[in-house]
Amino acid sequence: MIFIFLGIAAIAIGFQLANANFPTNKFSNPLKIGGLVVTLFGVATACFVTIPPGEVGVQVLFGKVQAGTLESGLHFINPLMNVERFDIKTQNYTMSSVHDEGDKAGDDAIRVLAADGLEVTIDLTVLFRVETTKAPRILSEIGQNYKEVIVRPVTRTKIRDNAVSYDAVSLYSTKRDEFQDKIFKDIQKLFQSRGLELEQILVRNITLPASVKQTIESKINAEQESQKMQFVLTKEKQEADRKRVEAQGIADYQKIISATLTKEQLQYEMIKAQKELALSPNSKVVIMGGKDVPLMLNQ
Repeated sequence: MIFIFLGIAAIAIGFQLANANFPTNKFSNPLKIGGLVVTLFGVATACFVTIPPGEVGVQVLFGKVQAGTLESGLHFINPLMNVERFDIKTQNYTMSSVHDEGDKAGDDAIRVLAADGLEVTIDLTVLFRVETTKAPRILSEIGQNYKEVIVRPVTRTKIRDNAVSYDAVSLYSTKRDEFQDKIFKDIQKLFQSRGLELEQILVRNITLPASVKQTIESKINAEQESQKMQFVLTKEKQEADRKRVEAQGIADYQKIISATLTKEQLQYEMIKAQKELALSPNSKVVIMGGKDVPLMLNQ
């Protein structure tokens, strides 16, 4: 657009010099020709616009937003049109207590009061995108700064509104998913009404007051110790049952042996033992006869 205005200005100056009776009027024709070339170049470049992938263009003519959008690619437009580009890819807005981690420097976490009056700190990331067909409406009603005008205040407000329905411990543990689903639905409705599509709410971290956190950790440690003791007792009981079964098996075995053992079997076992002793190179066996079982002496 600037080339068009420069070219027209050069042409106008050329005509002024041509009508004036000055030595500089010899430059009028070159100025006219140069201005014409610059004007044509400006018109040529202003008539064509390229929209990168993942973006759409919204045309504005003298401050008036035009309906419809320009998709990615090369377009021929009115050279007087100004094109505002909108990113339609997935965007994120993070509010975190960690310095330089969020969209704003410093501690930008959301501090809310739970149902029990305790203050809870929430780190959050919002994933959203601009609806392609709603880009002209966003430009005319909100502008390009929709993150600060819509995303940030709506998210923080809805989180505070919903957090008061939960006590701090439930918000931290058992009700966390329920809380996340609830704020997603509430924020999604407001985003849709303003031309934004909410994709996901990520509750990244919920920080409880130090006193409550210490109480929870003590409770968890006590539960873990209880579970450990229960495991030990169960193991000891199983070991006692094993020994009881083993003892019963030995008793049954001895009972069976006592009932079935005969004099002849004892004599047979004695002969086997005497034979093994006699064959041993380190033993001297003296056998002295007895009535039923001989007496064996080792030397």
